[in-house]
Amino acid sequence: MEKKKCPQCKNLILKTSPTCLYCGRPNKFITKQYVNKKWNKDNNESLFDYIFINKFILLIILLILTIVIIIFN
Repeated sequence: MEKKKCPQCKNLILKTSPTCLYCGRPNKFITKQYVNKKWNKDNNESLFDYIFINKFILLIILLILTIVIIIFN
């Protein structure tokens, strides 16, 4: 395993470790990309569903509005 020096305490730590074992400094800053890669999850599906449902509801409301305008004119 490859090791590197911790920038804070200068002890050798593994490159794959999330924090330094000696001082507790984070080795990798936690980002959404890091979490998705670590847990092999992809949250794009829920985002796509959310956008699709909102556009579908907007389409239905516009359709109902145009029908109401045509009927009452």
